[in-house]
Amino acid sequence: MKRSITLTALCLLMGVGAIASTPKPRHHKMNVSMDKQQVSIIPLRQEPGFAVMVDKQMPARSMVIITNDDESMIFKDVLTDGTTAEKKYNLSKLDAGNYTLEVFTKGHDVKTNFYVYNKSQGKVIFVK
Repeated sequence: MKRSITLTALCLLMGVGAIASTPKPRHHKMNVSMDKQQVSIIPLRQEPGFAVMVDKQMPARSMVIITNDDESMIFKDVLTDGTTAEKKYNLSKLDAGNYTLEVFTKGHDVKTNFYVYNKSQGKVIFVK
């Protein structure tokens, strides 16, 4: 009887230990490289435009390209070489219409649309 109780307790402890040491399953859409690389597009409050902030894992150059609906390049800029780069873009000279913003960094590229509207208060930029 004592032997079966000891054996049962031992099996129970081994089973609990195996469950506790099992790593958490990762979600299938989780990307490990995205944990340390981010591109943020932040609307400016006082003027029509946005700021682009790139926080990357390795020091490398980042490039910002703005194209119009016809996919003609309107603007191209190279950000600094560090691991973090931030720059403001005033878009008050752009005509009303649809545009595409592309940010190229080492290992991570972002492409998003934005719209420029003419309002009575001035130009309004809407980043989608």
